[in-house]
Amino acid sequence: MPVFELHPSRIEFPDPKHTDDSGILAVGGDLQAERLLLAYEMGLFPWFNENEPPLWWCPDPRMVLYPNELRISKSMRSVLRKNLFRVTADQNFEEVIRNCGAVPRPGQDGTWITEDIVNGYLELHRMGFAHSIEVWSNNTLTGGLYGVSLGKIFFGESMFSVAPNASKLGFIKLVEALKVNDFRLVDCQVHTAHLESLGAEEISRASFLPQLREALTSETIRGSWSFLFT
Repeated sequence: MPVFELHPSRIEFPDPKHTDDSGILAVGGDLQAERLLLAYEMGLFPWFNENEPPLWWCPDPRMVLYPNELRISKSMRSVLRKNLFRVTADQNFEEVIRNCGAVPRPGQDGTWITEDIVNGYLELHRMGFAHSIEVWSNNTLTGGLYGVSLGKIFFGESMFSVAPNASKLGFIKLVEALKVNDFRLVDCQVHTAHLESLGAEEISRASFLPQLREALTSETIRGSWSFLFT
């Protein structure tokens, strides 16, 4: 199927069923908050390299985590018991997203978290839809993650860590908090061994989209999520 070119002034996407075999549905448009929100509602997310137009993805299969199926290894249980880190939510969204773009990753030469991405998600954060999880050691930010929440689904975007296990601990704490708040699904987007080790699994696009629609029928918990870890 062809990749659709978005009209620059219209906030719309084609039906995700038209996504091509690569997982890319559309190219172009911008990263303003209204377009980002529509993308997530339709099961899409932006992912592209610097100096390229936005690419909008709806991969098949899709990596997801059901909160009840979170898997915590023995070694991570030991880390949790030691209370080496303090976890907060929505205390420093901008620093988290900028660290996600700046901290080097094995096998990656650059970052897809451009200044336009930062600005778009900062606006979503100000609107109460995008959230950050911060992991602190002695009041120093050592890891974290950010994503978007709509209804009872959390769309994970990126994480970073400058200390062993910091981002993994933040993710575990987030999923445990989402479970308490009756979230149905964490969208992890694409497969990684790291996420699989935590209990995430691949499902088909045909399975993911109806689950997304069902999760979106619930009210969105907007605003600061600082209450999650108080």
